[in-house]
Amino acid sequence: MRREDNVYVLDHPLVQHKLTYIRDKNTGSKEFRELVDEVAMLLTYEVTRNLPLEEVSIETPVAMAKSKVLAGKKIGLVPILRAGLGMVNGLLRLVPTAKVGHIGLYRDPETLSPVEYYAKLPSDVAERLLLVLDPMLATGGSAVAAIDYLKSQGATSIKLVCLIAAPEGIATVHKSHPEVEIYTAAIDSHLNAHAYIVPGLGDAGDRLFGTK
Repeated sequence: MRREDNVYVLDHPLVQHKLTYIRDKNTGSKEFRELVDEVAMLLTYEVTRNLPLEEVSIETPVAMAKSKVLAGKKIGLVPILRAGLGMVNGLLRLVPTAKVGHIGLYRDPETLSPVEYYAKLPSDVAERLLLVLDPMLATGGSAVAAIDYLKSQGATSIKLVCLIAAPEGIATVHKSHPEVEIYTAAIDSHLNAHAYIVPGLGDAGDRLFGTK
């Protein structure tokens, strides 16, 4: 794990290996979905590294023992529709008790600004650590809009989890929300004229769901 300011880059060999096949344009939707799921699960290990623990007493088949369980805030997952859905199951495998909200945003093709069209959250967002999920952090507009909305609903503890980030997106998020930690598998070079990450992986939603 490499840290740059408030950005954590998971440079583990397994993650980087899988990310190569995610990027490959010849990878089909089935394999693409499986790989995104796997990398999301591996990212979860680092996203949850600093969760607080408390000591409890248990009885093993051999003896009484002191052991540790999670304490503190419960977790909520908030995928940004639609591509964020591809990351949800990977995180739920490790945190099966997490509640899942949804925020629907699309990027206006003219202005490139995010437009909200749907939002549904757990009722106790103020009491949870919320993980915002989106495979691509490109301009950062959608991520900022999602975080703005979560804060307006009372959320105080938020992290952003993505597969690939552009420097422009990181800068945009940290300008509006400097305290939000960003977890990613790679920081790419730049955005092109169409606001796609270069080299990136193309349109994550289309590749996940087989649409164009």
